[in-house]
Amino acid sequence: MITSNEKLSALIAYIQAEGRVCPQPQQWNELWEMLPNKHQDGVSWKPSLPLILAVWHNTTDADKKSRFKDHIEYAATNGVLDDIETYIRELTHDQWYYEDAD
Repeated sequence: MITSNEKLSALIAYIQAEGRVCPQPQQWNELWEMLPNKHQDGVSWKPSLPLILAVWHNTTDADKKSRFKDHIEYAATNGVLDDIETYIRELTHDQWYYEDAD
């Protein structure tokens, strides 16, 4: 039987493979909307908002990867990793943003 930590590790390995950075903005926002218990904490959000819209072009690939990984870990902590994993693994090639993409 696969433990939740093993499932999380496998999903993180998947999202970081083949030059993936994060889902394209629309898909990343859809994933963020699936996360439970979102709330505003002062001027920021828990979990943090996806790096889309105006900040998309002003953030590095490393920043995007880190924020996306935070969302996956948040999903695991909040009991929705299975749903998030299903969503992620169903994304098509065109629905991902890759390193060195224009």
